Amino acid sequence: MLQYQDEFLRRHIGPGDVQIAEMLRELGLESLQQLIVETIPSSILSNKPISLPDPIPESEALAKLKNIAAKNKQSRSFIGLGYYDTYTPNVILRNVLENPGWYTAYTPYQPEISQGRLECLLNFQQMTLDLTAMDLANASLLDEATAAAEAMALAKRTSKNRNANKFFVHENCFPQTIDVIRTRAECFGFELVIGSIEDINAEGLFGAIFQYPSMLGDATDLTEIIAILHKHNAIAVVAADLMSLSLLKPPGEMGADVVTGSTQRFGVPMGYGGPHAAYFATKDEYKRAVPG
Repeated sequence: MLQYQDEFLRRHIGPGDVQIAEMLRELGLESLQQLIVETIPSSILSNKPISLPDPIPESEALAKLKNIAAKNKQSRSFIGLGYYDTYTPNVILRNVLENPGWYTAYTPYQPEISQGRLECLLNFQQMTLDLTAMDLANASLLDEATAAAEAMALAKRTSKNRNANKFFVHENCFPQTIDVIRTRAECFGFELVIGSIEDINAEGLFGAIFQYPSMLGDATDLTEIIAILHKHNAIAVVAADLMSLSLLKPPGEMGADVVTGSTQRFGVPMGYGGPHAAYFATKDEYKRAVPG
């Protein structure tokens, strides 16, 4: 069992002095310092020595960091902009929500060894359908903002208003969502119209997206505005807080064509903004255009 231990150490600890000298010789360099100087632009290379304390054990470092963090003033947040603190039992946290094999958007290619994960995905999709009142859902996307941009692309592909090149974005959508939509629209050559629901002009639109509840926390019934969009052959997208749909009227009952948002509310820690899997649900007629 131990006959390859030397090879293991050499492979995983990194190159020794002999290997470093050989690599430098191959590159025509004299030292690692010369490699750094010739690799890193002078505009960002610091010539000052780094002032660091003496090394300490990990446990001691964690204790010091906790003491520093304890000085923070904890304030209750009622807004969140799509990110909200949660409590989840550790066994679920470790084995499901922090398991990349579960929260990534990619389907396993060996279903015979992934039955448990496939069952989780099926439950995830069914929960999404139950809460959004839509016909079908995919097995997640990367995050809410990305999913919103994908919804815009789907709207362009499926809208019967072929000559339209404008996409309306509700001004009270989350700012990070608007930023990603704006970036994707620039690449596609779409014209964004950002404004209030009251000012929307459905003529010339291939689609529109609304936040539900909005960034300000209001939960406007979108049934009438969605009907107006449909009258002009535009696609209605609703970026909804999935947890709130356990109480609020689901977008599917308002006539929404696409419903998307974040699943972070179901127990995933905020983690400085990610990763948080998105959900993506739509009508059956658009199933061939669903991303993921």
